[in-house]
Amino acid sequence: MIRSMTGYGRAQAVVGTMSITVEIKSVNHRYFEFNSRVPRSYGFLDEKLKTYVGSRVSRGKVECYVSVENLEDDDVEILVNHSLAESYLNALKELAERNQLNLRDDLAMSSLARYNDVFAVHKKEADEDKIWNAVQEVVSSAVDKFILMRETEGRKLKNDVLSRADLILEKVSAIEKRSPETVKEYNDKLLARINEFLSDIQVDEQRLLTECAIFADKVAVAEETVRLRSHIEQLRLFMDSNEAIGRKIDFLVQEMNREANTIGSKAQDVFIARNVIDIKAEIEKIREQIQNIE
Repeated sequence: MIRSMTGYGRAQAVVGTMSITVEIKSVNHRYFEFNSRVPRSYGFLDEKLKTYVGSRVSRGKVECYVSVENLEDDDVEILVNHSLAESYLNALKELAERNQLNLRDDLAMSSLARYNDVFAVHKKEADEDKIWNAVQEVVSSAVDKFILMRETEGRKLKNDVLSRADLILEKVSAIEKRSPETVKEYNDKLLARINEFLSDIQVDEQRLLTECAIFADKVAVAEETVRLRSHIEQLRLFMDSNEAIGRKIDFLVQEMNREANTIGSKAQDVFIARNVIDIKAEIEKIREQIQNIE
């Protein structure tokens, strides 16, 4: 199915003790370019996100935002420096025993709590696999919505491109019908002009036929129209493909434009020239649309 390179998806869920929010959006880009924003302490998610999203998206400039909030503070633990606490305690006891300063002996556990270096707040080492499994669950949901929007936009692009392809075929048919008539008209005009200026001289019919044949060869566009029809047929096949075909169609449109230019350079007729202009206009509109196809 054709996909647009423009899309947006958002998902939010509570997985275990984590509240996770994921937003993903993209715009046009020639290749796949990925950028993520995650909390500083979850920087290890960057490469995992790129690999996962890259496995499901082929083209586009993609931005992914991930928010992770731990609903419980079980990722923090208090560490006690027992040797330091014991040293403080011995020092306080010694001071109390000597009591040269006439201090009241009120030694208690709370006394040690005043010394910040006895206790240390330590963040537990993150279980990266567990966190990624939780985040991936939400990322997958966001990417599903993101791709769905891309496919919806893709259907609109497909309908527009195919309708323009039909218009091109109508113009090609008109050119194919008109092209043989231009040779006959050239023959009639040439014969009339010769008779006008050389009315008393016998016309060499063989010479006249040779001249018309040369003209017919110069203005013949059958090969170009056949190739143009073939390109449009290939375009239809691409539009029904389930693969990423944006770059392939881009090349195909260049070939379509090349054939149209050749027909235009051979045109010796106003009607054909006008139809070539219309064809090139539709090809340009197709080219603009396919810039947004994955």
